[in-house]
Amino acid sequence: MCVYTPLELMQTDLKSTMFFVQLVCSELYCHELFHFGCPRTSVDVVKEDDPTNNVPDNIFSKIGLQLHRRDNHPLGILKNTIYDYFDKNFTGQFDKFDDLCPLVSVKQNFDDVLVPSDHVSRSYNDTYYVDGQTVLRCHTSAHQAELLRHGHTHFLVTGDVYRRDSIDSTHYPVFHQMEGFRVFSPDEWSGSRMGGTAYAAAELKKTLEGLARHLFGAVEMRWVDTYFPFTNPSFELEIYFQDDWLEVLGCGVTEQEILKRNGRRDHVAWAFGLGLERLAMVLFDIPDIRLFWSNDKRFTSQFSEGKLGVKFKPFSKFPPCYKDMSFWINDAFTENNLCEVVRGIAGDLVEEVKLIDNFTNKKGMTSHCYRIAYRSMERSLTDEEINNLQLNVREAVKDKLEVELR
Repeated sequence: MCVYTPLELMQTDLKSTMFFVQLVCSELYCHELFHFGCPRTSVDVVKEDDPTNNVPDNIFSKIGLQLHRRDNHPLGILKNTIYDYFDKNFTGQFDKFDDLCPLVSVKQNFDDVLVPSDHVSRSYNDTYYVDGQTVLRCHTSAHQAELLRHGHTHFLVTGDVYRRDSIDSTHYPVFHQMEGFRVFSPDEWSGSRMGGTAYAAAELKKTLEGLARHLFGAVEMRWVDTYFPFTNPSFELEIYFQDDWLEVLGCGVTEQEILKRNGRRDHVAWAFGLGLERLAMVLFDIPDIRLFWSNDKRFTSQFSEGKLGVKFKPFSKFPPCYKDMSFWINDAFTENNLCEVVRGIAGDLVEEVKLIDNFTNKKGMTSHCYRIAYRSMERSLTDEEINNLQLNVREAVKDKLEVELR
């Protein structure tokens, strides 16, 4: 069998580049290529006109940008600050992965973490499918099972994740997560007078309370019971910060089925997941999630490696421009689909899409009215530019969603 090096693969034609992306993401080669990461990929190659593909060009363009690996970027600064906490308190114990390929199988993304077959997150309305068996990962938990199978028992996984979502200042279809995972053997809890689950839960809470203090200082905290398919019991950690309760992360004791499937029978484990943007917006006072993708020096120059919590100084005071759009919806209509169409036309110039009115007439037809806010974080938009955007949005909504404009 002929074996190519990563460099040789990347120097061949575009079809080979796509093959390399699949190779990096395949379980067969994971143990050899974990640290190499995912190459920048041609949009045309990845899409390949698969009829099940629902990923627009503006989303594919984000693959490989890896904001979390830039040491002078707020997300990179936050990631490294969390690394510092684990290095200080668990010296040499946690393996760190921040360059794993975001293209994963449906099995990795859902089945391996026990997401039910009928769960809404599997739908094309919520998840980006590259083809019928491949998705852009919805969470960094998609790598949990393969890491366990390759012998990793303490690890942190950071990466870009993708979800079809609404449009506002705190939601974006590409964001960044960190997953933490720790396995305990029976020897570790046998002398504690606690069962394995109780021991793992206690260690989890102690670890994450320490992380919260490391990031936010001496803050009041509380634990809230919740539900996740892959942990039991499951919790959310909230802190009292700036006169309000803020959800910091979700976590829990890993379901035994996950451990059994991946060679850790009779062990227990904890896992947590946090959104880097969510915390960075609070720590750096960043008001709009779109700013994380800005290359404007007025943004990027404000942050330096190792300096957590530098307060962002706004440089754009341009007002938003609002445009309303009304249409009769059909049975297939979803708001996520609408937001995808609007974002596909306007990109990061769209600030918010909000339902402001709906009614059903005597014939049973339902009308929605959405208000679209346009605003650039970096410059003033002209009336002509906004009018053209709105015209193109209306046409795209009519054609792609097959709705009747009013």
